[in-house]
Amino acid sequence: VPALATERRFAQRLRECLEEERLSDGRFQLQRLPGGRVALPVLEEKLSQLCLPPEMPCELLRIQEPVPSRAARRCPPARRLRDQLRRLLGSGWSEQLERDVPHAWQRHGDLVLLSEDSFKGEPWERLGKGEQGLPAPLLPAEHPPNVSPWCAAGPELWETVASALGARRVARRGRVMPDGMRTPRVTLLLGQHGWVEHVDNGIRWAGAAGCGCSGEGTALTRVGSSRYTFDVTKCMFSPGNITEKLRVASLPCSGEVLVDLYAGIGYFTLPFLVHAGAAFVHACEWNNHAVEALHRTLVLNGVRDRCHIHAGDSRQLQLRDVADRVNLGLIPSSEEGWPVACRVLRKNTGGVLHIHHNVETPRAPAPPQPAVLLAERSSPETASSGGEAQQPTEDGGEETLGARLRPKWQRWAEATATRIQGLLAELHGRPWRTSVLHVEVVKSYAPHVHHLVLDLECRPLLP
Repeated sequence: VPALATERRFAQRLRECLEEERLSDGRFQLQRLPGGRVALPVLEEKLSQLCLPPEMPCELLRIQEPVPSRAARRCPPARRLRDQLRRLLGSGWSEQLERDVPHAWQRHGDLVLLSEDSFKGEPWERLGKGEQGLPAPLLPAEHPPNVSPWCAAGPELWETVASALGARRVARRGRVMPDGMRTPRVTLLLGQHGWVEHVDNGIRWAGAAGCGCSGEGTALTRVGSSRYTFDVTKCMFSPGNITEKLRVASLPCSGEVLVDLYAGIGYFTLPFLVHAGAAFVHACEWNNHAVEALHRTLVLNGVRDRCHIHAGDSRQLQLRDVADRVNLGLIPSSEEGWPVACRVLRKNTGGVLHIHHNVETPRAPAPPQPAVLLAERSSPETASSGGEAQQPTEDGGEETLGARLRPKWQRWAEATATRIQGLLAELHGRPWRTSVLHVEVVKSYAPHVHHLVLDLECRPLLP
């Protein structure tokens, strides 16, 4: 960084002068120099405004290894990022550039995942390609898949971003591909691969260990005592599902067999196995990259022998009459999996379905409806005229349904219960009962759209 060096006896006067003219760079400490002199950091973009009294002897030089000031060490990461980019660009900095600097991001160990709209303006694209003062080395004939040419063309930009955010790798998120697998469109801007490690609810999730990646790719975020890994460029990760993972981890599943129709990297498979005590899980997944991560995670957590991975389309699953519980963790809708879920439920005892769905919510909040709306659903020949509400059983019998749920969510839960009851009756040729146990609000998915989970108990009625 640029600095003005002067004799120690002039240092205080020089500091006051720089601060008065707003030329002092408060991000760095003054530095002692040989011969008793000191160097005071100054803002590079304002050097042209420097005008000091002639009686104040000083020399302009550069500090090669500046030490952050105490105030800078307390600086929020977003401000530190902006300040370091401003220093990198000097006089090329502009308000237009500043608008595209992100204020939030996801951290996956030593990899920072930027939002889709970060650094997307035309000036940033020119900078990333080495224009406007940044070097542009020749691109190799081939570069690794999912690695942007920006990674090779403008490394100084992305190295600055990584340094400011305390990372070693940088990637940028895009829109999820409409390929049925929710494959992420992620561009790696700095680094050679996208494998990361995480800890979640004390569960060990795997992928990087033993995958042939160098030590550079091992990233650990401590939230408990265990870890999981996956490739951010190939597998979807949703931090917004953490509340649902914690919830299913607390369900009473001891001795049960579970079918997870959309297992992914094991978002819910692992909580059911490791924490909820499920005896066995059939995990269905058709994304080969997610299958690999799930396999490594199961091994790492010591539960590989309690899970069978069914690689392929879960709609073609050949299992029948095996499950005490079925998880349908697909949004915006898991409706295509409902017939499969009905087939795999035990035909003589039934079980519980966990049905995920995105439900649109009206703009104006409607008055709460009584809990009686969330009533037991039976086959037409056994339906009573009363419709007594069923109390939740898996959350300790607490009355959490009617008073908190919006009417739209209640109607969706009732309609789903009726549909499932009809599918089961048609499949088995006898009446079934469906009871709403709980409706969980996982997260807001989009404006006026909420990700919900319906816990639906399904039981055959005795003759």
